[in-house]
Amino acid sequence: MLAPSVSDDGAHSDLALVTRMADRISAAAPLEDVLDDVVVFLTAVVWCDSCFIYVLEGDELVLRASKNPHPEAVGRLTLKMGQGITGWVAEHREPVVMAEGAHQDSRFKLFNELPEDRFEAFVSVPLVSGGRLVGVINVQDRAPHVYSEREISIIATLGFLVGAEVERARLECENAKLSERLEARKLVERAKGILQGELKISEEDAYVMLQRQSQQRREAMKDIAEAIVVSHAVRRGAAG
Repeated sequence: MLAPSVSDDGAHSDLALVTRMADRISAAAPLEDVLDDVVVFLTAVVWCDSCFIYVLEGDELVLRASKNPHPEAVGRLTLKMGQGITGWVAEHREPVVMAEGAHQDSRFKLFNELPEDRFEAFVSVPLVSGGRLVGVINVQDRAPHVYSEREISIIATLGFLVGAEVERARLECENAKLSERLEARKLVERAKGILQGELKISEEDAYVMLQRQSQQRREAMKDIAEAIVVSHAVRRGAAG
């Protein structure tokens, strides 16, 4: 975990701290660890009682990191675009800064599992990468608090850095899924070829057979195909 300390050197100190955070983000650590580090960093250099990071997954914002432990909410709590202040920030891609009365805002949405939602002060910044929304950072305080330009600047800077990291993780996930689909397709094609050769059936019949086995066994077609390919290889090896 990154554990920064705040000094009185002003802008130079802030730049040094942000640079350290940028180095940590670029170290290709798992996204979950990066988000946790960002929360630790933000709550050390910006006065706040709570910090949440939401990541856009599909068409929903999912809570992925929190300053205060919320095991029942992290990874489960979701917001739709436009829902609550956070959803509004995501939909409009504009920050919201409130010194007090955040829970009285007309856009506010209460979550019983998050007592922080009754806090007074609130800063919400969209995470954007390449013009694409990827999430939202929220910073909150129990008491009214006028956020300084320095604090807002740090939150916005981290929002930019984290946005790029979230987008990188998303692309890696998409590439991994694409590779898995390609591998599954290759296995199915190989299995179809084996069935065609051994049972003297058409390609269409071989595919239907794989499909039926998948449905009956309640297993992915890729797993059925892999079993056929492995079994075929074993028989060939035994035959010498």
